[in-house]
Amino acid sequence: MRFRMGWILCSMVVAALGMAGAVQAQDGWSSIFDGKTLDKWDGNPEFWRVEEGTITGQTTDAKPTKGNTFIIWRGGETADFELKLEYKIINGNSGIQYRSFEVPNEKWVIGGYQADFEAGDTYSGINYGERFRGILALRGEKTVIGDDHKPKVVEKIGDTNEIQKKIKKEDWNEYHVSAKGFTFEHRINGVLTSVVTDEDKAERRAKGVLALQLHAGPAMKVQFRNIKIKQLKAVDAKTSSTRKKALLIAGNPSHGFGAHDHLSGCSLLTNLINKSGLPIDAEVHSIQKQGWPSAEKLAAANTIVIYSDGGGGHPFNAHLDELNALAAKGTGVVCIHYGVETTAGANGDAFLNWIGGFFEPHWSVNPHWVANYTKLPVHATTRGVKPFSTNDEWYYHMRFREKMDGVTPILTDLPPKESLSRGDGPHSGNAEVRKAVLERKEPQHMAWARERADGGRGFGTSGGHVHWNWGNDQFRKLVMNAIVWTAGADIPADGVPAGQVTVDDLLQNHDEEIPKDFNKAMVQAMLDQWNKK
Repeated sequence: MRFRMGWILCSMVVAALGMAGAVQAQDGWSSIFDGKTLDKWDGNPEFWRVEEGTITGQTTDAKPTKGNTFIIWRGGETADFELKLEYKIINGNSGIQYRSFEVPNEKWVIGGYQADFEAGDTYSGINYGERFRGILALRGEKTVIGDDHKPKVVEKIGDTNEIQKKIKKEDWNEYHVSAKGFTFEHRINGVLTSVVTDEDKAERRAKGVLALQLHAGPAMKVQFRNIKIKQLKAVDAKTSSTRKKALLIAGNPSHGFGAHDHLSGCSLLTNLINKSGLPIDAEVHSIQKQGWPSAEKLAAANTIVIYSDGGGGHPFNAHLDELNALAAKGTGVVCIHYGVETTAGANGDAFLNWIGGFFEPHWSVNPHWVANYTKLPVHATTRGVKPFSTNDEWYYHMRFREKMDGVTPILTDLPPKESLSRGDGPHSGNAEVRKAVLERKEPQHMAWARERADGGRGFGTSGGHVHWNWGNDQFRKLVMNAIVWTAGADIPADGVPAGQVTVDDLLQNHDEEIPKDFNKAMVQAMLDQWNKK
């Protein structure tokens, strides 16, 4: 990209960043290729040159390279950074090496993380470990690398064929590489192609060189231009400025002790999130005691969680404009149980945008039944969550976005016919839900996740009527994962630590007094059954 007037010169960049041969803009981006020379770039001159304002690497049938060869940027190392450049490739494949190492006794040979691209249709956008553990994430994958040095797919972030359609053949494409901590994201033409979180403490790399690849094999040509980098400060999980914030809004008292215990449930989740050791701080806000949260408190949250009664009296309904503005900035939204219900129209449209679906009266239903979640999808919210079963008021037949656009089903089961034994009504039954479940046998979704175009994330679950179900380790971990995920924080490969919850923990912070005849032993037996190892 061309630089605007007012950008500062190389000497100031060197003083600020310890980099050489770069021109820094006011927004922190620095050009590292002047478009005219290979100053601060080091590669085999038989293969690398400047051509028409580009760094050009080329092999021919008459002059092949015996092995992969690289041109190395000598202006500094890459640690936490963002890189943007444009590339064009004709034949063969190439890549961008970062946090990489120079192979001893082999000049212009590099190993490390590589943002791959090619003239073909398969590998552009993947994360490849050149001489460094092989493929770390294929296109459309989010992976976590453990201490066994092997990547594990934890989420599907896109369809590889659809991503390929966004990449132009033998033409210019923009590549965007982001390395923050040990999470690496690749984007081509603005489309997220792969994400890797490297938890392999023995082999992961915190810093290293930046280099561009010319691949061995058939004759090829690759060109790079508009190369710029933004060096970032390393993220410290203990530094408050880098931490995420979750605001859990507890609705008014509702169904009596043991059901819809909004304050107790929010308090339990908040306490466990704050003890998780992750860079996120959770806070409970009680509508009964404090009213609607202030604009400042809402704006400070990376995700807003609502656990309350819904329908026409949903607390969100009166604040659509405020919440829409926050969502447009990327704020996450989580709705739990009755909190997923609103009314059709402007309210429902907002929910469709925020979380991807909602309970619509005269369309959705709210029976109590035993759901068996025997298979969970690969998604950030399901990390560490095992199949489970609970008896709850599992609402279903949600009103979702058309064609499930941007929505991933998380908890899915086929409800039993007994769940539709009631007559028609705003919550009990309707012709459409009977056709879907009784005639077409369509599995229903009781939890779902949404990734929005504004970068924000949403999550909804219809479970949570029965308070004791928060003692189910799997359901609790799922919701905690969802809160952390919608806040934009990284989730460990085994999920957010969900703690060990006792009956006494579940008896804290209730709106109602504990009944004298409360059967503590019965609840403990349920917990023991659910959470037996």
